Amino acid sequence: MIETELAPTVAPAQDSAGPPIKAFPQSDPPVKSGLRRSTKIALIVVAVLSLLEVAAFAGTYALYTRHYVSTDNAQVDGDQIVINAPATGNVTDWSISEGSTVRDNQAVGRIQAVGSGAQPKRAVRSPGAGTIAVNAVVEGQYVTEGTTLAAAYDPRSIYITARVADTDIGGVQLGQPVDIAVDAYPDADVSGVVIGIQAAAAGKLTIFPSLDADPTNPQKVDQYIPVKISISNYDGARLLPGMSVAVDIRR
Repeated sequence: MIETELAPTVAPAQDSAGPPIKAFPQSDPPVKSGLRRSTKIALIVVAVLSLLEVAAFAGTYALYTRHYVSTDNAQVDGDQIVINAPATGNVTDWSISEGSTVRDNQAVGRIQAVGSGAQPKRAVRSPGAGTIAVNAVVEGQYVTEGTTLAAAYDPRSIYITARVADTDIGGVQLGQPVDIAVDAYPDADVSGVVIGIQAAAAGKLTIFPSLDADPTNPQKVDQYIPVKISISNYDGARLLPGMSVAVDIRR
């Protein structure tokens, strides 16, 4: 009978200095972080488009300023007709309101003196023809002599006063056409013509510098030259003194 000899069982090797060493599975190599190629291309496209927009805006602005002198520091103006009280007393027979039309030397009311017995009345007359823009009193109100009762403007004398920076005034000349944008009438195509350029600026050097400036040096303030513009086309807009506008003066 043949006997089979079993192979001896071999115990795992042990380090004499400690417990057996266990083998761990090898991990995958780390994946490199970064943007995908498509993302990089998209970012480049966005950057190029942004640069093109900036360049286009700068080019448009440069071309625009070559042909126009623009300012939004402007308003509707006019020669004011002031109606004052000729005496002290109560306002009576007041016949006007805002929007009323008055004639030169027209009686618009009376002032009755205050006191016992019958008191005389003095007529209140308009010193010129125009449309009432401000009505400051009501029937029966007590006023003193010289008080402003109302103010009117002649629609034929309405104009635009535009304040142009002194650095741009060299591009403004008499007779230049003007495009006018009225805040109250954004759709109106109002236009005019330059008829006057004031000879002096509205600003000068000041000896009172700002708090964050060198106190030993005088500071230059912004200077503006008032430009008078007549209105040639109203396009249905009812312009009243004090209205804000923006103007583009064609070079």
